[in-house]
Amino acid sequence: MKLKFIFPALLAVAIFAGCTKPDESTTLNPPPSSDDLLPTHAQPKLPTMKIYLGAEMLDAELALTEQEEMTGMMFRTNIQETDAMLFVLPEPQRASFWMKNCPESISAAYITTDGTIQEIHHLEQNDTNSVIAARDDIRFVLETKEGWFGRHHIKPGTVITTEKGSLADTFLRRQ
Repeated sequence: MKLKFIFPALLAVAIFAGCTKPDESTTLNPPPSSDDLLPTHAQPKLPTMKIYLGAEMLDAELALTEQEEMTGMMFRTNIQETDAMLFVLPEPQRASFWMKNCPESISAAYITTDGTIQEIHHLEQNDTNSVIAARDDIRFVLETKEGWFGRHHIKPGTVITTEKGSLADTFLRRQ
């Protein structure tokens, strides 16, 4: 007689257990792709600092965090002659920049710790191929409107300083 009651109870438990919503943590979701981690819109204008390239001066936005560096000038349009962004890399490296989601071409100077421009590159709009430095001791990158360095006669060998002194004194002494 007890079997008559146990069997229907087990059947009911089995039926209801199969009808519950699976825990979302057990649902298989594909891992995010690298594109899912990229910014989806332009970042607001970053804090700026006056930098000097010989007789020339720019009020450069400062990309100091990993997120600011990753976003850079993505999605920005109408880049002006006076627009610039200085990237302070976490350590000397073979810098590598690309132009995904950048609708305007720009120029980029790859700069060593002592503030000397070593290389100047054209970065083509929306190009997903990295422009890799020829050297492995690049510590800063300065992005400007396309052709700015040529129009202002700035070449490799030019030393960049800030209103506070050398790039190293300004950005690296506090680390």
